[in-house]
Amino acid sequence: MHPLYAKAAGLTENIIAGAIEVHRNKGPGLIESLYEWCLFKELGLRSLACMSQKVVWIEYKGFRREEPLRFDLLVEGCVLVEAKAVEKLMPIHKAQLLSYRKLLDVPLDY
Repeated sequence: MHPLYAKAAGLTENIIAGAIEVHRNKGPGLIESLYEWCLFKELGLRSLACMSQKVVWIEYKGFRREEPLRFDLLVEGCVLVEAKAVEKLMPIHKAQLLSYRKLLDVPLDY
């Protein structure tokens, strides 16, 4: 089990409640970047620390590159949140989240 699993599991209810609050307030049809901004503010109101687009080092066969990851939110350093304004999640959405998770070393399955 990942060392941050218990912390992450304890945060998910509050994060989901925040996302529901944003959806209740703004309704369907808003673009993802605005949902993301509203959720960032909502989680801050709930005293949860959030960040986005963290700069990480990518290494490949001895080469290194500094690159900002374009994830939506990292909550309390252990829960990745990707805002999606789509009718159905596609496999590419999961692949994107898995890539961010590997680079940020956050727990995955809750």
